[in-house]
Amino acid sequence: MSSSDKKAVLRNIGISAHIDSGKTTLTERILFYTGKINSIHDVRGKDGVGAKMDSMELEREKGITIQSAATYCQWNDSHINIIDTPGHVDFTVEVERSLRVLDGGVLVLCGVSGVQSQSLTVDRQMKRYDVPRLAFVNKLDRQGASPNNVIDQLRDQLKLNAAAVQIPIGLEGIHEGVIDLIEQRSITFDGEKGETIVYGDVPEDLKEEVEEKRLELLERLADVDDEIAELFLMEEFPDTKTLKAAIRRQTISCSFVPVFMGSAFKNKGVQPLLNGVIDYLPEPSEKKNFALDLKNDETPVEVTSSNDDSLLALAFKLDETKYGQLTYMRVYQGMLKRGNYITNVNTGKKVKLARIVRMHSDDMEEIDEAGSGEVVAMFGVDCKSMDTFSDGATDLVMASMFVAEPVMSLSVKPKNTTMQNQFGKALNKFTNEDPTLRVKVDGDTKETIISGMGELHLEVYIERLNREYGVECITGQPNVTYKETINKMQKFDWIHKKQTGGSGQYARVMGYIEPLSEEEQAELESVTHFDNKCTGTNIPPEFYSSCIKGMNDAMLEGALVGSEVEGIRVVLQDGAAHAVDSSDMAFRTAMANAVRDTMKKANPSILEPVMNVEVEIPSEFQGTVVAALNRRMGMIQNSDVNDDGSGIKILAEVPLSNMFGYSTELRSLTQGKGEFTMEYLKHSQVSKNAQEELMKKYREQKQEEDAA
Repeated sequence: MSSSDKKAVLRNIGISAHIDSGKTTLTERILFYTGKINSIHDVRGKDGVGAKMDSMELEREKGITIQSAATYCQWNDSHINIIDTPGHVDFTVEVERSLRVLDGGVLVLCGVSGVQSQSLTVDRQMKRYDVPRLAFVNKLDRQGASPNNVIDQLRDQLKLNAAAVQIPIGLEGIHEGVIDLIEQRSITFDGEKGETIVYGDVPEDLKEEVEEKRLELLERLADVDDEIAELFLMEEFPDTKTLKAAIRRQTISCSFVPVFMGSAFKNKGVQPLLNGVIDYLPEPSEKKNFALDLKNDETPVEVTSSNDDSLLALAFKLDETKYGQLTYMRVYQGMLKRGNYITNVNTGKKVKLARIVRMHSDDMEEIDEAGSGEVVAMFGVDCKSMDTFSDGATDLVMASMFVAEPVMSLSVKPKNTTMQNQFGKALNKFTNEDPTLRVKVDGDTKETIISGMGELHLEVYIERLNREYGVECITGQPNVTYKETINKMQKFDWIHKKQTGGSGQYARVMGYIEPLSEEEQAELESVTHFDNKCTGTNIPPEFYSSCIKGMNDAMLEGALVGSEVEGIRVVLQDGAAHAVDSSDMAFRTAMANAVRDTMKKANPSILEPVMNVEVEIPSEFQGTVVAALNRRMGMIQNSDVNDDGSGIKILAEVPLSNMFGYSTELRSLTQGKGEFTMEYLKHSQVSKNAQEELMKKYREQKQEEDAA
């Protein structure tokens, strides 16, 4: 904000909802009515243009929002920064990072479907960051629309103290506009695109409903606001100014949610919603924000939101553009000025501000300075998502955001090995901009494995590798890390002998191998153990260390499927050496071959990773979800009902190899309302059939490799 308009009202809002509730359509209408765009395009527009906020080619093709996009507009004398966020659960981090920096939100709900799975997730995220919100019941022109049902669901499922501040004039095909319960007047929308607002009196046939809903609004407010409660007890109706002030107070304190109505697609109800954003959502200085003091054990310190204090800004989103990295920044206090130096508190690096821009989806407007509360973007700032910036005079960092653990993995490699460099560069950039995307190279299989929030999340990144970097990829399930063990004691007596002229190789080792129990492994703090029980010097003592190395070699590759070996003790009892032909190498080889060969006779078995799986679902889906876990060989450990009885948490142990595709199955079983997390628990034995199958696959693989 330049100094000339410091008095202007400022709002930072996010528009979030379940997929397909009309968030992007609503944002498109807001931009049109505030004069930011001259024409309206739809998400999957027949004109091929697509919505302004879906600037990625992929978004236009799939008709969904993948990345949060920022824009800025003016309504009357107010500045509004808007972030349109994705609704798909796979892109939950985009919602998370937006809510982290916003002061208020608009929760969009479909008038037909009401509260859906992602509405629950978004609501949870809003509560996590104490984001005040308005609700907008959209799609009232659709068949089966029922705003009253949606408000009941807001109260029952989201436990929100919500009440309508408007009621619709007609639903479905005859939806004409809304009635403002506070001002007690009708609002209809004329003109080709609903740009002309017509105010009128409340129609006679709706007067009774208006009275009833006004009373309901008062009751809900009286529950949380003392001033209104007093008037309510005295049976007095507050005037418009008092009522609006109370709604604003309680909305900002997250104790009340005013519900607006309309149909964004049919251009109805958008302008009154914009008035509601200005009337009821907080100024940046009214929403409490905290920084952590690094010098004082990360004690929270409230930020001042004043332009005159030292700078505190948070980089909450990174974007790669043709001009380089674009960093979205929210200013919490102080001023950002072009030409000034700012310091990255997390890394200590100083950087000069060359360009500050105000974003409008993928268009930008150059500005010279930005004050407290602003959301802007800048070029030439090298940082990670969620880094804090200051003007060098502070040790405060902004609290970071919650990052969920990834639930799905894919192995990925470039089709063409010459693209390896580009492939690495792209993955590095993607992990910098998205904290929920993890990349690791598996130590056993040497595969690059990417993990994320779901199949669509990973699919989008594979697609972006191809489009943005020209790297075509081959993907596959990552190889599950199996292990091998033995189940009975077995003796060995192995001679390694080689004579090829000159000095040969000779070593003899004798002893036995036996299973090592879990208790013994814990006590020894090792999954394998070497025990030397030799007496005398049949094996010269200098070769004992060679025998240990030989055992370790054998542990790296088991006899069944070439996996690592655990749960085994090797006991060396005796042996023999040759004065000339015995060597370090000879004893190492003898020991490795002795252990490998003896393992085949010691009833060997394959162990697979078992995961601790925690599933959270609404209680009505318990039967089908438990049955599905049983089909995946899951062992249910326990299930707990939450306090209000609406949801259930199931704990189960499931083999990792059976968990692929589970996130998609869980969503379809629970209408998208189920969530799960999993973490490694232990390795345990596979069934006989599975063992035969794995060994057969390993033999075929070996033959292929040998043939090649």
